[in-house]
Amino acid sequence: MTSMTHGGSQITGGVDTHGLTHHAAVVDPLGRHLADREFPATLAGYRDLLEWMRSHGTLAAVGVEGTGAYGAELARVLTAAGTTVVDVDRPDRKTRRMRGKSDPIDAYAAATAVLSGRATGVPKSRDGVVEAVRVLRVARRSAVKARTQAMNQIRGLLVSAPALLREPLAGLSRTELIRTLARLRPGDDLSGPVAATRAALRRLARRHQAMDEEITQFDTEIGPLVKKAAPALLELFGVGPESAGQLLACAGDNPERMRSEAAFAHLAGVAPIPASSGRTHRHRLNRGGDRAANNALHTIVLVRMRFDPRTRAYVERRTKEGMSKKDIMRCLKRFVAREVYRALASAPTTQITQTDLAPAA
Repeated sequence: MTSMTHGGSQITGGVDTHGLTHHAAVVDPLGRHLADREFPATLAGYRDLLEWMRSHGTLAAVGVEGTGAYGAELARVLTAAGTTVVDVDRPDRKTRRMRGKSDPIDAYAAATAVLSGRATGVPKSRDGVVEAVRVLRVARRSAVKARTQAMNQIRGLLVSAPALLREPLAGLSRTELIRTLARLRPGDDLSGPVAATRAALRRLARRHQAMDEEITQFDTEIGPLVKKAAPALLELFGVGPESAGQLLACAGDNPERMRSEAAFAHLAGVAPIPASSGRTHRHRLNRGGDRAANNALHTIVLVRMRFDPRTRAYVERRTKEGMSKKDIMRCLKRFVAREVYRALASAPTTQITQTDLAPAA
């Protein structure tokens, strides 16, 4: 720990977070380094960290690295204590090459970023229904991957399986195939290829069935939570529980931290990026932001392009104007982001006319 006498009463804190320990630092209003110290990443350590910071003066704000990971609980404790918490990105590689890398350096950098105004992000509160939806969706996503992997392995085994086993299964639907394979009886002697293949296929099929049941159970649990968190979101055309759950996880329990629907569009990676040069004036897709939220908006747009008459008319009109399908979908995703933001912000749902689609371009 290092420290020096400070001359001001107001201080700014910074924390470099890790799995087992957090390193904290404080700076004065001029950015001068006052002190830094390491604390254990426990509830008692979080309280000691806050008390230690306050012992140096009036704590204006604390910049925390990784409020969505190692610093999540620390951010909750600081917020509950009435402290302003700012989400701070880790220093980029250029800065690290110039200034070096250590826990005190990163902690002071977090405090300086808040003091200078470079860091202004409000962290997700992670203390409500939306956080419950997020953690359940994490487990559901892994179950979906396991089910897909099991199905791919079944098909791979059937390609090289003996004809005696493969031919009776030809032409079966996926449901019939899984049900048939789950009833196979390989016997006790697995020294032969046919018996061993039967055993492998039966276990994979039963794994597929288990994942099916698990996913169904998750859907039963997540659906009511999504409806409770944002009923207006589910009323939008093309928005189902899965897409709504992802968009809620992107916005967090405190969507008011997003200043406007344009800020949400940037967060979801659908804000148009200027790509003009000379006489060419155009925009391109935004490849930044939360890609999972972007995928949810993409899914909603695909549903609307197929089933929503209003969207189909818009696509037809823009196609006649010479716009490519990629650019049309970019405009539609930006428009959907506007509707989603209104629903997340609990704004009254209004009927949107066809002319309202034009500003999305």
